[in-house]
Amino acid sequence: MSGPILSVRGIERSFGGIRAVRGVSFDVQKGEILGLIGPNGSGKSTLFNCILGQLSPDAGDVSINGRKVSRMRASDLNKLGVGRTFQQLSVFPKMSVIDNVILAGQEHHGTMLSRLFGPSDAGLAEDADRMISFFRLTHLRDQLAGSLSYGQQKLVDAAMAFMAGPSLVLLDEPAGGVNLTMLASLKERLVAYNAEHGTTFVVIEHNMEFVMSLCTRVIVLAEGAIIAEGTPDEIRSNQTVIDAYLGG
Repeated sequence: MSGPILSVRGIERSFGGIRAVRGVSFDVQKGEILGLIGPNGSGKSTLFNCILGQLSPDAGDVSINGRKVSRMRASDLNKLGVGRTFQQLSVFPKMSVIDNVILAGQEHHGTMLSRLFGPSDAGLAEDADRMISFFRLTHLRDQLAGSLSYGQQKLVDAAMAFMAGPSLVLLDEPAGGVNLTMLASLKERLVAYNAEHGTTFVVIEHNMEFVMSLCTRVIVLAEGAIIAEGTPDEIRSNQTVIDAYLGG
């Protein structure tokens, strides 16, 4: 049996006298959809940023496919097949949907010279169209991203994140601000992408219904430490979680 695609060991991070993350350890297996939940201030975003190289942990290690990547820059992690979506949209509102997706692909293909002197689409238009089709955005292909609804922009954001064909994607509150119809579409597309490509997801989210219906395993943080881990059904019935987060 192969090892975990993501291994987090003893991550610690403090800000002044506040311990935001306290000795967090967990593994994520290839193809898994893991949810990471917890109340505000529980350390979720700090932990995410330590994993993704945007913060340096005070202690502990992060490994991708057995390779230690702690303190590696986010751009270098991308080259190892790690993608990310943000709480705040990363689309360019004055560019079309297709140009947004192509631009995301250019970050991971070719050299600076090939981008300057190669075709304007860097040879990525066909791949971008496939990604747009997968996320059911073909009818919006040539519209300005800024003219779309927030939920549609979330789908564009996901299409951009997946243009590099990442093996591991960390999604930061993908359901935030999305209406129920678009949320159902986003969840269905993520499940389909996971099934078709074996891509591993780690999801931070406040929408409990979304997490429990999407994820195969859930980890709960409180005050910077893991207080529970299990299937969605196990987490729903865990009294410690109910007391700390779900509120009874």
